[in-house]
Formats: sequence, structure tokens, C-alpha cells
Amino acid sequence: MNTSRRLMHDKLAALAGVRPVRRPVHRGGDAEFDLYYVRTGRKSAHPLVVIPGGPGAASIALYRALRRRAAAEGLDVIMVEHRGVGLSRHDDAGRDLPPSALTVDMAVDDIGAVLDDAGVDQAVVYGTSYGSYLAAGLGVRHSTRIHAMVLDSPLLSADDIDDVRAQIRRLLWDGPAGSDGPDGSDGGAELAAKMRRLVADGVLAPTTVLRAADLYGIAGPDVLRRQLDLLLAGHDWLWTAVGLGTRFLLERQTPYHHEPDLVERIAYRELNYGAVPDGGPLDPAVAFREIASGDVDFVAEPYDLISAMSGFTWPTAVISGLRDLTTPPTVARRVADLIPDSVLVELPTAGHSILDTRDHAALQICKAACTGGIGQLLSRSAELDALPANLAVRLLVRGISIAARAESVVPDAVPRAVRSVNPVRSVNPVRSVNPL
Repeated sequence: MNTSRRLMHDKLAALAGVRPVRRPVHRGGDAEFDLYYVRTGRKSAHPLVVIPGGPGAASIALYRALRRRAAAEGLDVIMVEHRGVGLSRHDDAGRDLPPSALTVDMAVDDIGAVLDDAGVDQAVVYGTSYGSYLAAGLGVRHSTRIHAMVLDSPLLSADDIDDVRAQIRRLLWDGPAGSDGPDGSDGGAELAAKMRRLVADGVLAPTTVLRAADLYGIAGPDVLRRQLDLLLAGHDWLWTAVGLGTRFLLERQTPYHHEPDLVERIAYRELNYGAVPDGGPLDPAVAFREIASGDVDFVAEPYDLISAMSGFTWPTAVISGLRDLTTPPTVARRVADLIPDSVLVELPTAGHSILDTRDHAALQICKAACTGGIGQLLSRSAELDALPANLAVRLLVRGISIAARAESVVPDAVPRAVRSVNPVRSVNPVRSVNPL
């Protein structure tokens, strides 16, 4: 740990409500390290444990504003800094935790240990994207600790990639007929035709499927359609800027905010982020393999959630944005079918991770889960969908719309000349704020 990181570490560790708990580096081993967590709000019998996506998203620094708002709403919130990330990145000597210490199983047991340290018997557990897998894993390994559960944009199994491919290709390659888009929007066939032409012309590389999917989920099909029109006219300035903007918004690869470098192995080894490409168009597996910094081979997933979820007897809400092309609605529906008496809440105009893109709705869902109101969430779908997106998302969408109008009046020849020296770049998404 260098000096600047030590200063930031000490500053964050001194924040109100932040404390460490000693955890084994390896199961059954003697070596230990400090795993950090934070608790805010007035303490209650069943606090809300919020688990972000990734893997790689930090909790303590990245979600400070969300926790302040949650406390103002009367919520008692616990967030755990994932091992290998942020405050929980290092061993006692200041070295990065070894790769063998970074597994889903150990991360799940860390949450259980935090509940022990906080004196909590049962909690309401909210997991988004990758965090939903940890939440479900807590249900598998520590079922007596669950009071209620919210699975936002959930992962289910290593086979989720089949649903992701099918949804991306249906919407962005084949094109739904008429108003068969996820939110009832028209023009899906036209959007797909433009995408096919840009790929055929070599303007869009295979990895740009991730950027297109992010833009579709965050801003909607109309904004993506306008962007494709600009590319067809030879204007690619905005497309490059969108790549940089979504990279900042969705990745935040900065110390103590988003640090996927150590925990990336979990995504590939245990959750199959880098699935074997199937040879079809717009395959997100191709992009995930290209952006990986290490081994992409899948080994085995830690849990059989398809079998285990029938034993989830606590109140559960499954939340899905119908524009989500990262963990598509078909996966969420399957999860809801597997969990007895669960409530499926679909938000027609939302994309991936309600926690990270629609925090107003997420807080309302959290309040319902903490006050026994999960059963009423289904009737509130339209109300929740109408709540505003996060400020950062609104600013990004507005900026894209303004820039699109401005770039559309620039002569075609100028961007074409620029494009030859400014190629389209891929975006490394995170299943949370990210992929999976």
C-alpha cells in the first residue's frame, strides 16, 4: 500500500459507522485481514444489507450519498466492503490479498461475519446484479439470517449468457416486430437494421455491443437510434464521447470506488462472464474476453441456485428493468418462478441495476422490504417506474441528446476524416453500476 493510498484508507476508515472485522484470508488458515463495513441510520432489529454489483464495486466511499438518503428515510443500512476491494483489499502487511482468497463463498461468509459483529440476527438483504448472487448465496449458506430479500437485476447461473445473447440479438440484431420492444416502443426492426449495417460496414467492432447495450438500457431505444443515425452519416465524435462517459459512470475505476482488478477472477472463474463465444453476432462474451486482464476460463459456479431457491421461504421481491440487456428480464422471471411466493416487479423504462440507475425507486423498494410491504410492490410498478433516474444518468442522457443535435449539423466529411484516426473503442462494463 503506497502513501497516497494509505492516506485515503485512513480517511475512509475514520468515517462514522465504519469498522473492521477480522476475517481469515483463506478458509481454515491462520492469516487474517481487516474486512471493513459501514452502518448508518438509526439501528433496528432487521437492518438493510445492501450489496452492490461488480465484482469490483466498493461500498463505503461509492455509496455515501445513497446511505445518507436512506438514513433520512429512516433506514438502518449496512454495507460490506468486498474482500479484495477498497478498504478490504490488503492483508496486514499492506499487500494485495492473494487470488486464492477471492471467491464467492468467502465473500458470502464475510457478510455473515459482519452480521455477527454488528449483533444482527436477521437482516433484509438487497443485492443488485453480481450482488444479487451474493445475496442468494447468503440464503444458501446462512438461511437463518434472512428476514426478507430483494434481488435487483439478478444473476441466476452460468447459463445466463444464453438469455443475454437472445435478448441482445432480438432487440439489436433481428429486431422485434412493431411495438414488441420491452417497453412497448416502436421501431425495433429499424434500429436492428441500422445496427446490422454498421457492423457489416466495419464501423462497429464486436466489443461495442456492450456500449450499445448500456446506452439502450440507460437512455432508451430512441437515443440509441439517433446515435446510430449519426454513425451512418459518418459522425462518430459523440459515439467516442459516449464511450468515455459511460465508462466513467458505470465503471468508476478509481481507488476505493471501483477496483475490479483483483476480483475479476470471480466473474470469469465462478460466474462465466467470459463464456465461450457461440459464433453469432453481437456476442457479449467476445467483448468480455477482450477486456479481461487475466484468465477468462470458467471453472465452476459455487451454488446451484436453481435447486436452492425453492427453499427460500422469506418474503422476496425480484426487480427487473425491461430495457436491461445485461441481466435480462427473462432471467428475473425465472428467478421469480423458482422462489415460492416471490413478487416480480418489472419497470418498463429502466435498464440494469435499479440501485445504480434509479435510486429513488430503489429506496422505495428498500422501505417496502423493511416495513413488510413487499407484497404491495407489484401494484406499484408504474409508480416506481415513473420516479426519476439518478442525477448522473439524467445528465448523461441530456448531454447525449444535446450533443447529438449539435453533431448532426456538422458536415459529414469532417467526422469521417477524424474517424480514421479515432477508432471506436470498447467499453469495459460492470455488472452493477456494471456487467454482471
